[in-house]
Amino acid sequence: MNGRRAVPKRGSRDTDGTSISRRAALAATAGLTVSTSGCIQRLRNLVTRDNIDQLSLTITTLPTESDRACIRIANELERTFTAAGIDVSLDVRSGIDFHRSVLYDHDFDVCISRHPGGTDPDYLYQALYSRYADESGWQNPFGYTNLAVDDLLEKQRRAEGDERQQAVTSALEAIAVEQPFVPICIPEEHRAVRTERFAGWSEDHLATRRGYLGLEPADDVETLRATHTDARPTENLNPLAVDYRDRGTITELLYDSLATDDPTGDVRPWLAKPWDWDGATIEIQLRNGCEFHDGTPVTASDVEFTYEFLKDMSLGDGDINSPAPRFRGQVESVETVDARSHNRVEITVGTNRAVGERALLVPILPEHIWRDRTADVRGPGAVSIAQGTTRAVVTNNMEPVGSGPFRLVDRTEGEQLTFERFDSHFTLDHGDELPSPTVDEFSVEIAPSSKTAVQAVENDDADVTLSALETNVIDAVSRSDGGRLVESPSWTFYFLGFNARNAPFSNPRFRRALAQLVDKEWLVEEVFHGNARPVATPVIDEWVPESLEWNGSDPETPFLGTDGEVNVNAVQLAFEDAGFRYDDQDRLRVRQ
Repeated sequence: MNGRRAVPKRGSRDTDGTSISRRAALAATAGLTVSTSGCIQRLRNLVTRDNIDQLSLTITTLPTESDRACIRIANELERTFTAAGIDVSLDVRSGIDFHRSVLYDHDFDVCISRHPGGTDPDYLYQALYSRYADESGWQNPFGYTNLAVDDLLEKQRRAEGDERQQAVTSALEAIAVEQPFVPICIPEEHRAVRTERFAGWSEDHLATRRGYLGLEPADDVETLRATHTDARPTENLNPLAVDYRDRGTITELLYDSLATDDPTGDVRPWLAKPWDWDGATIEIQLRNGCEFHDGTPVTASDVEFTYEFLKDMSLGDGDINSPAPRFRGQVESVETVDARSHNRVEITVGTNRAVGERALLVPILPEHIWRDRTADVRGPGAVSIAQGTTRAVVTNNMEPVGSGPFRLVDRTEGEQLTFERFDSHFTLDHGDELPSPTVDEFSVEIAPSSKTAVQAVENDDADVTLSALETNVIDAVSRSDGGRLVESPSWTFYFLGFNARNAPFSNPRFRRALAQLVDKEWLVEEVFHGNARPVATPVIDEWVPESLEWNGSDPETPFLGTDGEVNVNAVQLAFEDAGFRYDDQDRLRVRQ
């Protein structure tokens, strides 16, 4: 079987069997963080007597129409931070501007958003590895640098079985001590569907391509009608654009990958036939007769090009490598890709099987389209990313050429997308072996909110809400004969992120003190109406160590208060213990 089964949870022990002291880890990693981020002098300045001002910070987040939960969390944290003596302002940005500000420009103090997460803990390598601190995208947007954590993240990429579990546990505990970001909660993931037009909604996850393939339409039903609360796909279908992409469901329907995964983390063959694994090399055989939407054959050369291109979008023509702002962590595990014949490719990886096979999940790009997008782009209006701007980053790709089960045939910006079944898709030739498109057309209408999206389903104007519903509308969805809610496993999470490039957010003791102002349990009830679960560490249950299990409060940074209200005396003691001080008006002071 191609994939891995998560090993059972274990306690917090290193590979030599000795217990880990998280407080000792803080002492070690705090010093290492300061040394590697060059902030020694700035941290000393925090306790000097000259030029001391009230500490000010800006919370960057999304508006209600982009993500209602984010602005609600921001409002609550503004209240608790203010009670702690901090001068707080809100910077509310549209989805595109937010992602450009945080993921491209790194222009923020703290931010609140929903992280894409992952079913395998290796996503933390991309999220926190020091080498990525100055790159753009979801690779280390926090600018976090800690060589000890780097070592643990690298170790879990190489280790297998119990040894990997122990390395993951050590990494999670060190991250919980340092708090480069504060995981708040994992929301429940529900979608409204119509059951009289289609059966099979619960067969696969509705955030992935497989959820929309293999459905059983009723007689004479030829169109699958979806409603979506995010209009950005009508403006941009570039699979590499982190400012326009979230879960990537539409990308998966347009572009095939060599493999596909499921909510348990198992990786299964898709564009590739079942492969052999010898511990370092994956022998890939492409399925027969695969074509791109323009009729060009999909070949091993396209696969080789894709991995080279995602590692360096300039293909060696730039002054430095220009890795794609998406899929960076996945392709990092690939050492070589060699096209051996028209449909056979050899991929060598420098990681364990679980990590190496996840490199097979990236979209395969047609070389004849994307090779011309390697040129450097400069000038006004060009999106600037840390690793260089090429045509590949700035193109909106609104005539996408993939090889996926659906192809785009029409769109109206801000309103709708229309796809039709790609009748040359390989799944149509494999019977019940693989799920395939069962309708002629897939239409996506844009709705302004989860409420209106649900109404479209209830009124029989849509068959499914492509976006997961906001948690405040879940309990109000009617359960009629023609419709119901489908719950899917969730691995995305809401977080409070710190820009560790700048003081005082570079100081882990300051971050820990701020983390204790977040009442996760209370936010789940007030903001998410109980349709979420608070977490101390952002991995799926199989990987949560006993030391970080939620037991009514965060075991590492418990909230300093009750029912959303901070205990001001306890908060002041926490900040003073972290090396900060207050003036006679209870304002937290810092040299700006």
